[in-house]
Amino acid sequence: MAILVDERTRVVVQGATGNQGRFHLAQMLAYGTRVVAGVSPGKGGEEVEGVPVYDTVEQAVLHHAVNASVIFVPAAFAKDAVFEAVHAGLGVVVVITEHIPVHDAMSMLAFARHHNAVVVGPNTFGVISPGKAKLGIMPARAYSPGPVGIVARSGTLSYEIAAALTAAGLGQSTVVGLGGDRVVGLNFVEVLKRFEEDPGTRVVVLVGEIGGTAEEEAAEFTKGMAKPVVAYIAGRSAPPGKRMGHAGAIIERGRGTFDGKVKALESAGVRVAALPWEVPGLVASLLQAGPAPEPEARPPASED
Repeated sequence: MAILVDERTRVVVQGATGNQGRFHLAQMLAYGTRVVAGVSPGKGGEEVEGVPVYDTVEQAVLHHAVNASVIFVPAAFAKDAVFEAVHAGLGVVVVITEHIPVHDAMSMLAFARHHNAVVVGPNTFGVISPGKAKLGIMPARAYSPGPVGIVARSGTLSYEIAAALTAAGLGQSTVVGLGGDRVVGLNFVEVLKRFEEDPGTRVVVLVGEIGGTAEEEAAEFTKGMAKPVVAYIAGRSAPPGKRMGHAGAIIERGRGTFDGKVKALESAGVRVAALPWEVPGLVASLLQAGPAPEPEARPPASED
């Protein structure tokens, strides 16, 4: 099983004729993703890797049973691209584009929520359900099918951890990149809920970083989860007040510290790895332990 995307997902690539869109469309096709259409205004009638290109998402939907989009358009046009995809009725929109203005991101995410659409990103590496579908820019060789769900703020770290899991014979159900901006669509809690409900996921790996309170909120949610969670948090040595790579990776006014996140997760019972390559060992131990035993039923109280 998987969450968000699988072999039934039919994809339109917005920005299909640009350099990045064209390259990654070919990579997604090679992986087996069902890319059925591309969109580039003014380029309707062309083809990319044999995939027909349309001027609008609406035209693509009229000709194909599309249900998801991957966006590779420049930041200035990203908000309009999301509005277009959501308005056309697509349920999953993956926004690879970075440097989108905060107000644009807030506007497009509010519009998506109003229409019950899921936005992954912006500034995300995408979503992959190994062996089923890849919507994004991640290196496919790092992944293999299996029972481990991964949700991450960091792309590169998630690639490294997925590759380490794969090398250890621990495949993944789905890997989700939340995106590194201050304002993103899906958050840790929403993805953890989906993994908790997915019968194909047995253990979840959370890859976080300094900045914000998303990991602390996730820690609180894990207290009620039946499935075990392993975490790795990046930014142990980051100085306060200095942005570290992602726009959201910054400690401000004492919030979002490495120590605070680790403490919250460990207090919730999450196994926190000190280094990325420790994750496979922690995951393997949890898989070997199996599901937690059901509590024994107490005998009815005596009525004497």
